[in-house]
Amino acid sequence: MKVLFVCTGNICRSPMGELLLPRYFDDPSITADSAGTRGLIDHEIDPSSAKLLAADGIDSSTFRSKRITPQLANEADLILCFEPHQRQDIATIAPRAGRHTFLLTDFANMCTYCAQQGYLEGSTRAEHLASVIDNASMIRPMLPAPLTIEDPHRKDFPVFQKAHDQICQALHIIANATK
Repeated sequence: MKVLFVCTGNICRSPMGELLLPRYFDDPSITADSAGTRGLIDHEIDPSSAKLLAADGIDSSTFRSKRITPQLANEADLILCFEPHQRQDIATIAPRAGRHTFLLTDFANMCTYCAQQGYLEGSTRAEHLASVIDNASMIRPMLPAPLTIEDPHRKDFPVFQKAHDQICQALHIIANATK
């Protein structure tokens, strides 16, 4: 399963999601990538995001940003973004990808709900994640409104820390629910 994280510039939040995912999913069948809806092309990760990842023991020095394309979106099995306008941009860029595009926090809520209700199908994590996607339209009305993860770009370090912590929390929830 290919998970694509999408933010705006692909230098702050989505690279953190991409590089943090393997810490929560020790499964070679689940891969991560990232892009931005208005992605800066071939830029390094923001220094504040790099500092937070380094504290996690993750080297982000080879990361380079890119812009989302219809091909990237359509090749992903799951797209996780951070703000509603990013979901809308993805739907415009790649309409078929809308079915598997979610806010990160919303998908975490969906995973928890599916695990609690016995909706997870299959025996692998990838199959569990796919079953959450398949049940999304049915369960969404039962879930709380998803939280956005604020864009920390050009903001003080505490805003980056908060975004990092929210991403880690959501990934932790998803990983625990889909074991």
